[in-house]
Amino acid sequence: MIKPVLVKALPGYRIYLEFSDGNKGEVDLSDLAGKGVFQVWNDYKFFEKVHLGDHREIKWNDEIELCADSLYLKLTGKSAEGLFPKPRPKPSALAQATPCAPE
Repeated sequence: MIKPVLVKALPGYRIYLEFSDGNKGEVDLSDLAGKGVFQVWNDYKFFEKVHLGDHREIKWNDEIELCADSLYLKLTGKSAEGLFPKPRPKPSALAQATPCAPE
């Protein structure tokens, strides 16, 4: 599982991220600034408090966090399907049953 290992606030509502697979770079979050719960970023000192949470989420406080997976996709340009392949379906119980002998 790919996890963030470093996050830092940058000017212009951008963050610098490094991930456990070696991918690193900047993600622009300016489109979120000033909207909804992100109105608190109007105080830029608050935005600068970004950090990794206990479960490696990108967070500012207990109410504002962003999904590390979605930021990874935004940073790398990869698709969710490429990062999270579909699980193979388990054989159904019917398919596993022993066929009946002809009568």
